[in-house]
Amino acid sequence: MINQVEKQLGKILIIDDDEDVLLAAKMLLKKHAKEVLIEKNPKKIPFLLNNDTYDLILLDMNFSKDITSGKEGFYWLEQILDKDPQAVVILITAFGDVEMAVKALKAGATDFVLKPWQNEKLIATLNSAAKLKESYKEVTQLKQTSKQLQEDSNLAFKNIIGESNAIKDVFKIIDKVAATDANVLILGENGTGKELIARAIHQKSLRKEKVFIGVDMGAITETLFESELFGHKKGAFTDAKEDRAGRFEIANNGTLFLDEIGNLSLPLQSKLLTALQKREVTRIGSNKAMPIDIRLICATNMPIYDMVAENTFRQDLVYRVNTVEIHLPPLRDRLSDIPLLANHFLKLYNQKYRKNVSKISAATIKKLQQYSWPGNIRELQHALERAIIMTDNETLEPDDFFFLSQKPDSGSTMETDSYNLDEVEKTVIQRAVNKHNGNISKAAKELGLTRASLYRRLEKYGL
Repeated sequence: MINQVEKQLGKILIIDDDEDVLLAAKMLLKKHAKEVLIEKNPKKIPFLLNNDTYDLILLDMNFSKDITSGKEGFYWLEQILDKDPQAVVILITAFGDVEMAVKALKAGATDFVLKPWQNEKLIATLNSAAKLKESYKEVTQLKQTSKQLQEDSNLAFKNIIGESNAIKDVFKIIDKVAATDANVLILGENGTGKELIARAIHQKSLRKEKVFIGVDMGAITETLFESELFGHKKGAFTDAKEDRAGRFEIANNGTLFLDEIGNLSLPLQSKLLTALQKREVTRIGSNKAMPIDIRLICATNMPIYDMVAENTFRQDLVYRVNTVEIHLPPLRDRLSDIPLLANHFLKLYNQKYRKNVSKISAATIKKLQQYSWPGNIRELQHALERAIIMTDNETLEPDDFFFLSQKPDSGSTMETDSYNLDEVEKTVIQRAVNKHNGNISKAAKELGLTRASLYRRLEKYGL
């Protein structure tokens, strides 16, 4: 029976200047709570709240001798609620202070107990308050999950399109792995559709009714990494104006997709590995670890095993995230899918831009299949979008894709009439990528850039 109550009460903080009251309360409650902390000096309340979280707080109304106004209790109640608006505070008051306690309830206190208390009544009051605290947590979690789902719903979800043997092999792996909870590592060049594959795995999994949370690891700065992934408490740092759940916490019971995991620095890799090994996270500003239950899917366009050999990526982290690997083929290895993909984007952008382009000519399809597509499906999509916007005809012809032939191939010299530095840089990057057949690692080395820097430039220029 005590185990059940223990689960309800959690961690309790008691603040009272009477040592006898503190010791009596601690002796009683330690049998029913995970942890009981006592404090005589109310001035330590800000420190205590900054360094830990409490499920229940018992607060005396008066601390100074010969003062029974309750002003101190009201002051510290306000301070607690300012730090944590969802704090569950139960006032400890003398019999004559009941009217004052009722006023405190209106000011945000959850309940009050009279001194001297009856043990059974005190436990019953705390049990009720603990249930209220749980409901606060559930509401907060639902709000944050709903917000994240709303953000994710803005991401376009399209069916995976293709009939080539290369993509059919990927479908087979998805069918085998989806129903398990095995960690999946998706490897593939930029623009091959790694997030689409991750979402397909989630939709076919036992967690499909739960959330799918995606995180672009390449876009998270070193300073925001822990806050974004693990969350933070209000006041943990300058801009932490409210409690915030991290992506791990929001994805609990669902799927967490970490895209571009190869961009993480070694220190961040270590923090991620620790969370995955312990299956728990701790918000910044809190000492309370929260267990997590997620299906993990990671992806990268980088040569992860080369990075392990170069000691720029942790081998133990690779082992942790790649129970099953999925290698996505580049578009140049599935040219037979180009007609299907091109016609899919034709319908999409006809509708989006209210155009009436009815078809793509056979000559155009042939031209599209002769191009190397270093930017893969994303580049094809952008090419179709641009052609549909610019054409005045009902059929897309080769000339509508004149810009493809302007891109230098691996054997061409770099020629451009523009003196615009961005245009020159774009041309040089395109040439390097083409030369190495889309191998980002080799292209970055030739350009004298890190993989992450080259990746950012590819995104910038839509390559």
